[in-house]
Amino acid sequence: MPNVHSCSLFSEYDRELFASGHHNQLYKKLGAHVMELAGKKGVYFATYAPAAQQVSIIGDFNDWNGNSHPLQVQWNGSGIWEGFIEGVHVDMLYKFYILSHNDDKVREKSDPFAFKTEMPPKSASVITQSTYIWNDQKWQQSEVQEKNSLDAPMLVYECHLGSWRKKHNGSESLSYRELATKLVEYVCEMGYTHVELMPVMEHPFYPSWGYLCTSYFAPSARYGNPEDLKYLIDAFHKKGIAVILDWVPAHFPNDESALVDFDGSAVYEHPDRQKGFHPDWNSLIFNYERPEIRSFLLSSAHYWIEEFHADGLRVDAVASMLYLDYSRKEGEWSPNEFGGNQYIAAIDFLKELNKSIYGRFPHIQMIAEESTAFPGVTRPVHEGGLGFGLKWMMGWMNDTLDYIEKDPVHRKYHQYDISRSLTYAFSENYVLPLSHDEVVHGKQSIVTKMPGDEWQRFANTRLLYFYMYTHPGQKLLFMGNDIGQTTEWDVDKGVEWHLLDHAPHQGLQHFVKRLNRFYTETEALYAFNYDNRGWQWIDFHDSDHSVLAYIRKGKSSQLVIVCNFTPSVLHDYRIGVPAASSYKEVFNSDSLAFFGSGVQNEHIIRVEKKSCHEFDQSIILTLPPLGGVILQKMEES
Repeated sequence: MPNVHSCSLFSEYDRELFASGHHNQLYKKLGAHVMELAGKKGVYFATYAPAAQQVSIIGDFNDWNGNSHPLQVQWNGSGIWEGFIEGVHVDMLYKFYILSHNDDKVREKSDPFAFKTEMPPKSASVITQSTYIWNDQKWQQSEVQEKNSLDAPMLVYECHLGSWRKKHNGSESLSYRELATKLVEYVCEMGYTHVELMPVMEHPFYPSWGYLCTSYFAPSARYGNPEDLKYLIDAFHKKGIAVILDWVPAHFPNDESALVDFDGSAVYEHPDRQKGFHPDWNSLIFNYERPEIRSFLLSSAHYWIEEFHADGLRVDAVASMLYLDYSRKEGEWSPNEFGGNQYIAAIDFLKELNKSIYGRFPHIQMIAEESTAFPGVTRPVHEGGLGFGLKWMMGWMNDTLDYIEKDPVHRKYHQYDISRSLTYAFSENYVLPLSHDEVVHGKQSIVTKMPGDEWQRFANTRLLYFYMYTHPGQKLLFMGNDIGQTTEWDVDKGVEWHLLDHAPHQGLQHFVKRLNRFYTETEALYAFNYDNRGWQWIDFHDSDHSVLAYIRKGKSSQLVIVCNFTPSVLHDYRIGVPAASSYKEVFNSDSLAFFGSGVQNEHIIRVEKKSCHEFDQSIILTLPPLGGVILQKMEES
């Protein structure tokens, strides 16, 4: 049986970076790396286990014998155990066999830096070596910068790979390779600019949707191998679609085979339960105060961008990281050194994360799921912010859904709910999300949230999306939302594609497709998404009719937009307009092609010299029931 040879990929500089919390490429140093040493092929293994008294490699190549291949500590006090084993090769299984200084328990741990894993529920790590040849050079060199620019339109299709579409008996998911054809084709056909993949990192519990992951460097084996995921991302890039990966640095599960109690001590989790245990998810919280764990998390984020060419990371549960009292009652948390409730170590980590990512990958978008009013989430770190590029606009989502789920007869009493978001719309760089979280756990699907009969439910849904797309900020729709899924999302079932046999669902899908195209082709809807120069109210006071009227402005054009949140056709409805010119209707959510009623302003809309809404001129419109219209000024001949 081959011996373990002394070997190290760590330089003194690497060790200093790691120990100071600033190393962002540990995936090149720790884990399992196929290589040659003195002309002999094998694998270099390394892990961080500071409380261990012995660390060995066990695997199918040594009958899982914990005494046959011990690693060595290269530097006293470093906690880094490493060694080279000749004759070990790709596709062999392995784990770390750890004896602790703290107890007599034997721990068999999967590799925290494994690039490949066994199919869950098995938990061994798999030796692998990437041979994938990328074909997205043009994308990387120029196209992604344009696609990810804050001045560009962003339409995100959020997707859970395992339940987007099922095959055979309805229980088997598509593979990464199959998705590279079917999912890519769908996203392109619908006109989305970005796809956001819910966590692809390996996770033992499938119904966690990937948000309780155990492998921060390995994609889930459920859908194929790491090369297959690269193939899927490459396929998106070939079609001009940017790929955002959900990434979860907020917490991890307590599976015995993984990070928890890694070497008989709290290596990855914070040892103080007030900071180290998450009551909402029964999970463990990373110790952001430990430099080596900051390096681990930084390296994970960099890995998915460098190795998998991700174009953005959506960072999950940021709010839970920012506050010491998040989901905790009085007495369950302790103030920071300044007497406040902010978790300073986590905040500092997020700042360094964003600085390091944007410093190395300036074309990337870092997106925060942050549900509080924490200041400066999308402001640069040097200006006192957290340094994210974008933030989910949870306030808009909550207020808008709360409003539109009401019976229209009650909406006039809640006019401020639907317009409130404009009081802070430009305080951050926002993405407006209608995500997976809004269609689970008894919340119902988007269509079934809506009041009224079938026609009204679909009209309300179209109006919701219409308002969303004409509101400042980028857009995100979860899979199934664009076809009018009638049941809540179920991770064990595919999207209800059979519904497209029915006219209401066909109409909604056609509406979203047309709306996507209109959005990306209409500069006034996105040019100033984060700047109040792109927005002007015409009127938000008409609560009796539940109407909103406003202007979206681009660099060289502007649109007049009116939403009618009642099921009544409003005839002879007058609004003030900014230009003494004729207007034409260029988009209408009530079109017959969308399963609407067909109430439209078909003729040229003449301006009258009659002041209204503080404008010197005005126009008369017919507003469709539960509908929105977009008007464009006609060029003078």
